[in-house]
Amino acid sequence: MLLKKADSSLAISLLLLGIISCLFVHSSSVAFAQYSSLFIVKQFIYYSLGFIIMFGVATLDIEQLKKIGWPFYWFMVALTFGLFIAPESIARTINEAKSWYQVPLLGSFQPSEFLKFAFLIVVSKVIVAHQAKYERPSFFSDMRLLLTIALIIIPPTLAVYKQPDTGMVMLYLAMILPMIFFSGIQTKLLVIFTAIPASIVSVVVILYVKFNDFFTETLLSRLSGHQVSRIYGWLQPYEYTDSSFQTRQGFMAIGSGEFIGKGYLQNNVYVPEKHTDFIFSAIAEEVGFIGGAFVISLLFFVIYRIVLITVEAKDPFMTLMGAGISSLLAFQITQNIGMTLGLLPVTGVTLPFLSYGGSSLLSNFMLMGIAMIVHQSYKGYMFKVGD
Repeated sequence: MLLKKADSSLAISLLLLGIISCLFVHSSSVAFAQYSSLFIVKQFIYYSLGFIIMFGVATLDIEQLKKIGWPFYWFMVALTFGLFIAPESIARTINEAKSWYQVPLLGSFQPSEFLKFAFLIVVSKVIVAHQAKYERPSFFSDMRLLLTIALIIIPPTLAVYKQPDTGMVMLYLAMILPMIFFSGIQTKLLVIFTAIPASIVSVVVILYVKFNDFFTETLLSRLSGHQVSRIYGWLQPYEYTDSSFQTRQGFMAIGSGEFIGKGYLQNNVYVPEKHTDFIFSAIAEEVGFIGGAFVISLLFFVIYRIVLITVEAKDPFMTLMGAGISSLLAFQITQNIGMTLGLLPVTGVTLPFLSYGGSSLLSNFMLMGIAMIVHQSYKGYMFKVGD
């Protein structure tokens, strides 16, 4: 019954992405000796678990989903803050970041990935409750809503930032901000809400271009050395060759694939983390522009299906969740491919459904489970308004 109600085109798209992911995770890992050839086995297991989790989440109805929101949120917040006191034996520092718990047999577990699922449900609940309480909201009632959302989001987000994991913070913002825009708050607040970050970005750009010394000594000095090196590696890749090595190699791999690629298993440009964050460079190198364009189209078809499902549902709670999921994926895809091309800074953001990794993949399948719930909810109505 569940499979009959599931969105078949979305499920088939995810299955295709799974096949592509396993093929290129394998290709990227066997090309260079330092990577394990078992990555494809683990990725296949993660994908299998992902589909089980997706259909497991899809067995819930909307009310059940709402009930698990707060308990899951507090559990993930506790695990996120727990990383600060966890011993190295269960939470190792990897690449200068302490973001993972070590789980026997399964590998590593990253709580910050699963915070996306918690934020999505809890923030949607808060916004819908606000809309129900205030049929004609005032400026101050909408301000109260924003403050409530801030109290939910900011503490765990700061903890994630301190790990440090700037890329994950960007993903949270990419998901939450569109939800706020769809919340129906007053236009005045939306203008202020938009103007503040736009002004900050403009000031930073002006300082970098016109007052570079001040930018370097005052602003960059507040960031960690890891973050500073990534920024300079992006802005001046041929002057800061050490910090831009990954970006330059990724760009070289993509360019060497040309139009039709070198062929499967023929990737010979070394790129650090090619099977994870930079998997698109392996895809473009082996199957060229044609293959890369197909993969991008498939990824955005997933977003297209989620948008259609959300629009047809016509329910505020579902609309908010659909807006959050689709904007999160759109930003993540753009950021990841942009950084492999050198257009955006390297942030450690994975390519959804393609990069190797358990937590990222499983958390995204949980979000797909929500999309399936929304799809089943409106498909399951016996009568609809206007019938």
